[in-house]
Amino acid sequence: MTSQTTPVDLELVEAAAHVARTRCRGDQHTMAAAARARDGRIVTAVNAYHFTGGPCAELVVVGAAAAQGVYELETIVAVGDRERGVVPPCGRCRQVLLDYFPGIKVIVGDGDHVREVPVADLLPETYVWADHQLDAG
Repeated sequence: MTSQTTPVDLELVEAAAHVARTRCRGDQHTMAAAARARDGRIVTAVNAYHFTGGPCAELVVVGAAAAQGVYELETIVAVGDRERGVVPPCGRCRQVLLDYFPGIKVIVGDGDHVREVPVADLLPETYVWADHQLDAG
């Protein structure tokens, strides 16, 4: 893992925690995510749990960002409902985040020990989808 060299975006963690406290209810919405856009805006979302595997909060925030015209995300965090704190992204979310935003930082850890790490550090020796596509030209 890369050692921490910059302060953690605690405003982003609090934005996700606020959404988790105020918008997550019942079994359908149990996680909130917040992402910082390159222009400084914060985009938030919740998961849409379904027994067929509905989208995680991180994936919903990617779509919500695009719907708001935000296509460059720099940092993302997910927070669980019921005061569960920061929750690391699942494997699918790690792969999607890497493919969409190869330079994005992910806030992981718990309590006072959260840190930002490059998404690539969460997927060592990962498959990079773009590396395996046919050239368009």
